[in-house]
Amino acid sequence: MLRVGINGYGTIGKRVADAVRTQPDMEVAGVAKVSPDYVALGAAEAEYPLYAVDEDRTDGFHEAGIDLAGTVDDLVADSDIVVDATPSGIGAQNRPLYERHDTPALFQGGEDATIAEVSFNARANYDEATDADYVRVVSCNTTGLSRLVSPIHESYGIEKVRTTLVRRGGDPSQTGRGPINDALPDPVSIPSHHGPDVQTVFPELDIDTIGLKVPTTMMHVHAVNITLEEAPDDVAEIRDRLREENRLLMIPDYAGIDGAGTLKDLALDAGRPRGDIWENCIWEESITLEGRDLYCMQAIHQESDVVPENIDAIRSVTGLLNGPESRALTNETLGIGLSRLDNSEERAVDRQTAD
Repeated sequence: MLRVGINGYGTIGKRVADAVRTQPDMEVAGVAKVSPDYVALGAAEAEYPLYAVDEDRTDGFHEAGIDLAGTVDDLVADSDIVVDATPSGIGAQNRPLYERHDTPALFQGGEDATIAEVSFNARANYDEATDADYVRVVSCNTTGLSRLVSPIHESYGIEKVRTTLVRRGGDPSQTGRGPINDALPDPVSIPSHHGPDVQTVFPELDIDTIGLKVPTTMMHVHAVNITLEEAPDDVAEIRDRLREENRLLMIPDYAGIDGAGTLKDLALDAGRPRGDIWENCIWEESITLEGRDLYCMQAIHQESDVVPENIDAIRSVTGLLNGPESRALTNETLGIGLSRLDNSEERAVDRQTAD
């Protein structure tokens, strides 16, 4: 069993910890927290060994009645690999710690790409992370775009990608973020940082992105235009091609899912932990082909879509499995594919007949 330490037990860290726990070839060595807040209490209740980030903070945990297994230095020493899920910028400060213990580490997309040898997406470049010491799992938006671009690029070639990203103002727990009642160009300059970030996975890809921030905590929404090098005769071929991808969830018109809020409701009804949606959610009716221009809209759950990518990156770095094997096992153990929606035509007919 591979012992995985998780440094940072917040939005991403707690989800990665739970995902690691479901894997047959991994176990959680422990999780590190800065303060004894409600999330730390949750980690203790989940029976994860809990570590403080340094000795100076241990008293606060003890006063709150939370037992500690040690400090993050002990956690790194006791782990085969560490997932750094700390806030943006902190990961770069932590890298010397991992180097000192000669422990491989994964960083998150909020870090600069220079922090690691590889910017990772499981669908696009799994093999590039094999045997790397430091890997950056790209951000939620870059993950979503990379998953979509990969099969399109393989099947038809891509001349150019243009995407407008309508981004949530903050996660549900980020009460200090905004906007409250506005729509902000974020940034005003074009391209936004998302295009260059996708190019860390696809260096030759011609992509421009525009970013907007809006007052919601639900999900990001992407409006995507891809100019293909070769276009199929029928848009149905593209829909079928995307339907083959396990981490692309096609949303059929009959489902009545008209927005991110309905998607979250579906995830909760389907019994997803925390209402998480690990897949890209692509509105099937939005997939349109005009000449060589492909259009679609997709929703990306910013709190969870990178979770399976972290699991696959762990296996790539440590050489446990090859890409297809790892993705298949991760999908199986997490239950990827919302059980209440099957995108096949046969299932749609059966549902209509039952109605």
